[in-house]
Amino acid sequence: MNPLRPHPAAGAVNHVLRTAPLAMERLAKHAGRTARFTVGPFRFGLTVQTTGEVTPAVEDARTDLAVRISPFLLPRLAAGEEAAFREIAMEGDMEFAQEIAYLARHLSWDVEEDLARIVGDIAAHRIVTAGRAMAHWSREAAMRTAQGAAEYWTEESPLIASRVKVEGFLGDVAELRDAVERLEKRIERLERPGA
Repeated sequence: MNPLRPHPAAGAVNHVLRTAPLAMERLAKHAGRTARFTVGPFRFGLTVQTTGEVTPAVEDARTDLAVRISPFLLPRLAAGEEAAFREIAMEGDMEFAQEIAYLARHLSWDVEEDLARIVGDIAAHRIVTAGRAMAHWSREAAMRTAQGAAEYWTEESPLIASRVKVEGFLGDVAELRDAVERLEKRIERLERPGA
């Protein structure tokens, strides 16, 4: 990666950081540290500067933190799902990792403000509101579809066993195991000489 050529990840991170001076101040404490990110097939490194902004890492820079994010986590991370943040794999400087994790959870891009510069305040507000409504609708639709499929597969066309059926099966298995053990003990007593 050429540090003189701007990298889209560095530009995006710096754009968000500039809206939160406190975040830049917190990150500046880690100046000189480099984090390397792997998101699916994409790999890039960012080095923290004394200003709290980041620049693309030079190839031979020491890696202080390695961060691996599954591409399947990206929608969940974008939705702010707390469990998704815990699934990010981080290795290296844990103090630096905690700071990055904190900033990732608490910094957000104000899309409406940036969009307002292009299309105006009212249009930006309506676009963002429509986008949020669409995202909410799609999450709800996915949840209802999943619940309907689960109910169909457990009740109508049982491809998946319900919890009650699984518990009943486990109870039957335990009962059968106990009966086999009792039978084995009887056989042992009958096989003993003088029984």
